[in-house]
Amino acid sequence: MKSIEKEVLEAIQKQINDGVESINYVDEDWGQLDFYGPQIPVKWPCVLINIAGANFSNIGRDNNLTPPNRQIADQTVELTVANLKLTNSSYKAPNTQKWHAFEMWEVLQEVHQKIQSFRPSERTGMLIRSSYQRIRRDDGVQAVRVVYTLTANNV
Repeated sequence: MKSIEKEVLEAIQKQINDGVESINYVDEDWGQLDFYGPQIPVKWPCVLINIAGANFSNIGRDNNLTPPNRQIADQTVELTVANLKLTNSSYKAPNTQKWHAFEMWEVLQEVHQKIQSFRPSERTGMLIRSSYQRIRRDDGVQAVRVVYTLTANNV
């Protein structure tokens, strides 16, 4: 049986890839945005997926499974949505520049619409957004980390 983490990662990746046309790169977050300059190994805009952690509770035993102790996992899934921001967002900037400058928020909304309430596996509940936070950078990359919670059963 595939690990629940792998199932969740693959399902979210497919949901975003198939449902959000504006995203050009979707992958597990292995530190791609830790690189600076032209070495960042993504295409813009991108979504990076990370299972940030889980808390487990025991729910009993099933001696027909290995391991026999069954658990529920409350997982935290982080999506980092990032784009290279090269345009001016000043109020007096030309409208076409402003539209592109605020494009990140439209992309973020598209991703959220595909992920909120999405059920990535038969062994999980739905993804529910719990928070988001801007990631400060000094290289023109605009990034927002959105946190979703998810409950997985019988893991």
